[in-house]
Amino acid sequence: MGLAARARKLVFGTDMARGAARDGSLAAALVAADASPTQSKKLVPLLQARGIPYAVCLTRADIGAAIGRGPVSAVGFTDKSFARRALELAGSPPQVQERAGGEPY
Repeated sequence: MGLAARARKLVFGTDMARGAARDGSLAAALVAADASPTQSKKLVPLLQARGIPYAVCLTRADIGAAIGRGPVSAVGFTDKSFARRALELAGSPPQVQERAGGEPY
């Protein structure tokens, strides 16, 4: 994530990720496992509706530390190569994840 941030191929925060998803520049996203339900409900349904792959992993503090910032609820990758590798490292296949009951994370 640090390399993607230095290459300016990363957007951070729920609002920036939502904006990138809306304008079509978001390739994938990582959502913090401890993100507030409000933040998750803002981002995850949009990712699902647009067919953008995402993974729920790490904590807000871990994601923030990886990109040299404070706690961050979500990061989005605007480059397909960075996005694919991030999802591989997160242990997520490049597809939308859902809970067993069909309710989005």
